[in-house]
Amino acid sequence: MSTRRISSVCHVGHIAIGGDNPIRVQSMATVDTNDTEGCVAQAKRIIDAGGELVRFTTQGTREAENMKNISARLKADGYPQPLVADVHFTAHTADVAAQYCEKVRINPGNYVDPGRTFKHIEYTDAEYQAELQKIEARLVPFITICKEHHTAVRIGVNHGSLSDRIMSRYGDTPEGIVESCMEFLRIFRREQFDDVVISIKASNTVVMVQSVRLLVKAMDAEDMHYPLHLGVTEAGEGEDGRIKSAVGIGALLTEGIGDTIRVSLSEEPEAEIPVARQLVDLIPECSLLRQQAEASIEDDAITLQLDAPDWETLQLKASMAVGALLIDRKAHLLVLRCEQYSQEQLTTLADAILQAARIKFTKTEYISCPGCGRTLYDLRTTIARIKAATSHLKGLKIGIMGCIVNGPGEMADADYGYVGAGRGKISLYRGKECVMKNIPEEEAVERLLELIGKNNP
Repeated sequence: MSTRRISSVCHVGHIAIGGDNPIRVQSMATVDTNDTEGCVAQAKRIIDAGGELVRFTTQGTREAENMKNISARLKADGYPQPLVADVHFTAHTADVAAQYCEKVRINPGNYVDPGRTFKHIEYTDAEYQAELQKIEARLVPFITICKEHHTAVRIGVNHGSLSDRIMSRYGDTPEGIVESCMEFLRIFRREQFDDVVISIKASNTVVMVQSVRLLVKAMDAEDMHYPLHLGVTEAGEGEDGRIKSAVGIGALLTEGIGDTIRVSLSEEPEAEIPVARQLVDLIPECSLLRQQAEASIEDDAITLQLDAPDWETLQLKASMAVGALLIDRKAHLLVLRCEQYSQEQLTTLADAILQAARIKFTKTEYISCPGCGRTLYDLRTTIARIKAATSHLKGLKIGIMGCIVNGPGEMADADYGYVGAGRGKISLYRGKECVMKNIPEEEAVERLLELIGKNNP
């Protein structure tokens, strides 16, 4: 059984993350953060389901300031759980949110650096250092506010929103993802601010696992031991979302890595909590199963004998037990055995796990976000329509994203993309190229299907 990585402790309100504290589970609201009633109601559902922290998008100061009202209402109703503000593009918003929330998430990819455009920029060492000094000059005042208000910080790096600066120097690599994080961490340490949690997320499970492992090594080399938040972003919905999350998050949990987790599903946010809780509860059993699975490898195949009380538990258990082995390419084939289910069912599950580990593609791949207050169209209905029309296109990758924060980047290896561009407006992508901008939402799905149909009859 794995030994949990020893981390420092981050205090988020009355919740402690890291150290020998339990692994915390959390989710993110999907309603408009200006809608106090809607936010309070959704936060209560998340907390009632077992969520220990609730995150809200704060895309501007108005949303950040309304966190004060949301927090007051929840606490008055007996819900003291910490609230987290999620900030992208506007650093000043983080300054405001830090006054009203127990934790603020900032993204190194767009906190000071402009949003990703996939442009290559040449920097001299002096020019690159000057860019780091700009980051420090903007970050230190934020840290000062967090100290004053006892506000924790999550440095949340997303593969889909790495800056052009990082991409130009390091390429689209785990090393670049990790350095994006370390640049910020070094500033926090110089400022002697320790209530920090780190996350590195990607929709690609291989990139996510490799990057988090590399981050742990990089932090250890510089004597840093901050707690880690784990997640596979844009995991999707239904069984695919659960399997992809269990492969990526589970691979690290069975290695003792992880202090808080969020399972990102394109479903109601409270539906994420039982899945996250089950992954945590399965750590001891799946750590042992992982050892048995590795011992079974023969002729490039893993054979895993399982039992489970229900199908979803079997999905999570199998994915979690073999995730790291497949990501590390210790085998490329998977055979599952379970007396309760037919071999056809088990073969289908094995194929889904192999696809989640990016080994074998047997069906359409959907990269869909869970939605948040930035999403300005009906995400779940749209996903259902697109799936119904494209599920026969084996191996095709389609990104369905609520907004531009991770949109073009996280789905960069997708064949087609559907991205929210504004209220009621959608932009369509072929690969990294935006081919149709600001299409009315009511026309966008049909236009996407026409685009796909031209190239995939």
